[in-house]
Amino acid sequence: MTVRSERLQVVLQLEERKEQQALDRMNEVRRQWQAEQDRLEELQRYQQEYHQQMRQQQQGTVPVARLQGWQNFIARLDLLIGEQQTRTGQAGQRVEQARQQWQQAWERRRGMERYIETCRTQEQRARDLAEQKQADEAAARQFSRRR
Repeated sequence: MTVRSERLQVVLQLEERKEQQALDRMNEVRRQWQAEQDRLEELQRYQQEYHQQMRQQQQGTVPVARLQGWQNFIARLDLLIGEQQTRTGQAGQRVEQARQQWQQAWERRRGMERYIETCRTQEQRARDLAEQKQADEAAARQFSRRR
């Protein structure tokens, strides 16, 4: 018959698998967040470049229609940047949720490892006591034979 610590290895393997899945999920969500962050930064750079080009071209006279077109385009960029900031924030929240789930899985796995170690210590103590009892009984039998 197997001892408790050996039987619990199956549970530990399950917890390890769950932890790995949570880690994989967290990494995937982080990649998604990074992609959203990259898109946001790209839009912001584009907006800055457009502002700079607009300022340079305004050195001279600019037709009103062209100026209105620039302003409309910048307003559209502002809207896109706001939407992208929202998506990036939501992705950041998903990263935090995935991190918490991974941490919980890590703690469960670590707790199972500690419990198995406690079981092993108790099992070793029980074996040591059984060996000591056998040794004591053998010594007692040998002593009684000598008498």
